[in-house]
Amino acid sequence: MTDIAAPESTYTCPYCKQTSTGASTSCPTCGAPVDIKLRTTASGWTELPSIADMARIQFGQSTCQVEGRLVPVAEMKLAAEEGVYFTHDVLLWQEPGVHVDAMAMTKPWTRHRSGMPLVMLQASGPGRLAFSHDAAGELIALPLQRGAAVDVRENVLLAATLGVTYDWAETGVWFVATQEQKEDQAGGVKLLKMGLELAGATSGNDRDRNRNDQPTWHYPVGQYIDRFHAGDKPGLVLVQVSGNAYVRDLAAGESILVKPPALLFKDPTVGMQLHVEYPAAGAKLWRTWGNRYLWLRVFGPGRVGIESCYDRLDDPGTDFRDLSPHTDHLWR
Repeated sequence: MTDIAAPESTYTCPYCKQTSTGASTSCPTCGAPVDIKLRTTASGWTELPSIADMARIQFGQSTCQVEGRLVPVAEMKLAAEEGVYFTHDVLLWQEPGVHVDAMAMTKPWTRHRSGMPLVMLQASGPGRLAFSHDAAGELIALPLQRGAAVDVRENVLLAATLGVTYDWAETGVWFVATQEQKEDQAGGVKLLKMGLELAGATSGNDRDRNRNDQPTWHYPVGQYIDRFHAGDKPGLVLVQVSGNAYVRDLAAGESILVKPPALLFKDPTVGMQLHVEYPAAGAKLWRTWGNRYLWLRVFGPGRVGIESCYDRLDDPGTDFRDLSPHTDHLWR
């Protein structure tokens, strides 16, 4: 009598939707713990669990081991003829045998972080090297199956595998405003200033006024958005998260408002545009409302990810000279 082999158990990760044996304590594709339950808010956001300390992710014949919790480090063991690319500021260390060189770009690429120009590098195995951002938070792994793509906000990439093509485009979310200082926007100051000018009691420094009225460009989500696209084989994109990460699936035509700097990643099918809220705050005084809230409207279909800790949104509160396609709402 022939023995019938028992069917091999399988585990489908609820976060990356990839299947494994479930023998490990974490998903080998994205690093999420296998014994954790989905935590979904009433509004439909699902918290992406942090990759556990010492969890190992497999990509091709190479591996990535995540170490630490507060400011995690991604330590990679690259197999021969496999590699990753990254910006130079996230590289911690490398073994001498790892070949690192500047990455050839398909078009002009100019990026800065904290005023420092960034250089995109690529590393090929065999050998080990490690990466980390300088912000407290988490690392999340975005595995890409053949032909899949993901859009990622600029300057949050940690590393991506060489089989994943890299491109970028304008976000299309911007506004142009004057440089007038916020402290001059208070209603009482405006009325007093206007009265003095009408009475001829001020010198009217035209040079200062012209300098303050110079328009400045603002990009609430960043000027560019990065796109990573897997070709004929799967790939991996590692992203730095400040705080915690949350993801939500949007149906076709469904939209939601998020703070622009909170955007982390999205499917290419997800659109976005600027949204402005004007609270009911009395009459407009002199030259500007000075009381508005900027949001990012994202609309499906597709998946969108955000982070809980994000940079302060740069809005001078002055009049718009121009702005990208947008929606607005005036509360009465």
